[in-house]
Amino acid sequence: MLQALLHAAINVSNLAAAEHFYGTVLGLTKVERTLKFAGTWYQLGPIQIHLIEAERHYERPTPEEKWGRRPHLAFAIADLTTVKQQLTEAAIPMQSSSSGRTAIFICDPDGHIIELTQV
Repeated sequence: MLQALLHAAINVSNLAAAEHFYGTVLGLTKVERTLKFAGTWYQLGPIQIHLIEAERHYERPTPEEKWGRRPHLAFAIADLTTVKQQLTEAAIPMQSSSSGRTAIFICDPDGHIIELTQV
């Protein structure tokens, strides 16, 4: 039945802020798209991340919550120490995994949670 994950679509309220976060901060590669509605596509290996601009309010998680227990995207990274330094320099709040894994959780400008796990 299922063969592969093709893409994940994320609704964002501010496309420019989301493009900065996903393209500049996270370093995803932008790909061309031909659809007529506002959005940006990024490629990561065989999978795409689709940002779709949508007017709505997103509830950001609080620092006291365990972010990893909310819906999230998870990405593999090579060096958590380097990534944490880059995120600190970009003033991106982060939360360490409460499981003890070599992983952190961050939020995009709309409050969508992203897990970064060292593999």
